[in-house]
Amino acid sequence: MESHLEDDISAQDVADRVYLSPFFLQRGFSLMTGYGIGEYIRNRRLYRAALDLQKTDDKVIDIALRYGYETPESFTKAFSRFHGVTPSQARAGAPVKAFLPLTIKISIHGGSEMDYRIAPMFPFKVIGFQKVFDNETAYEEIPKFWDEICEKYAANVYAGNAPANPSEKAIVDNCIGEYGVCIDDIGGGKFRYLVAGKYTGGDVPDGMVIYEFPRSDWAVFDCVGPIPEALQSMNSRIFLDWLPGNPEYELCGSANVEWYDCVNGEKTDADYRSAIWVPVRKKA
Repeated sequence: MESHLEDDISAQDVADRVYLSPFFLQRGFSLMTGYGIGEYIRNRRLYRAALDLQKTDDKVIDIALRYGYETPESFTKAFSRFHGVTPSQARAGAPVKAFLPLTIKISIHGGSEMDYRIAPMFPFKVIGFQKVFDNETAYEEIPKFWDEICEKYAANVYAGNAPANPSEKAIVDNCIGEYGVCIDDIGGGKFRYLVAGKYTGGDVPDGMVIYEFPRSDWAVFDCVGPIPEALQSMNSRIFLDWLPGNPEYELCGSANVEWYDCVNGEKTDADYRSAIWVPVRKKA
């Protein structure tokens, strides 16, 4: 990324260079650094632009174009929002916000076991409601999608009433809401997300889709605790503790699954059970 700040690059380009799914790369990078990839590149460009304003006589329009802004107006707006001063003020010597390159150091900690297992799974299908999300905003937007689906389609059956339409019947027959499925197969910094259940056959109502997982090995990480805190904590441990330096397994595939216990307890309970399923393969 640092070598291509003046080029038109995206998270997809970075993922291609390091041979990872953009979804897994975005998630790991965000957990390790606190920044999305797009946000990190944007901040580095704006800091470099500030240095160019202070150390060169280049025109503002040239600096704007150099760092991916099509007009001086769009550049000035982004620059002012980030630094708190305009480009002309920065050129005159006003202080700017420093944003230096990140150095990521992985520390492997011992003495703390993670509750996981490697589970070979035959091909299986899921059915559910689908929406496309941006990698940069998915964490904030996906919970809203769950609320929308529950309110619009599931409130009646979740209240214990008989299904009143094909969508409600599919929710009951396939236990839709048991899985949250992330599918990274469309590129452009976006991915598909399904509020889903295991497909048991029958009609697929309007507004629902089916996705089939191939036969694969999965790393299954069990979680105990209220949602979303328990799953977010487990996600962090997968990328910070389990994955780096793992001698046997590496990530593969283009999808992962969040499993929710739809039978026992509420998601706010201290002993609520959930899990994260991640496709893996043995290292060569």
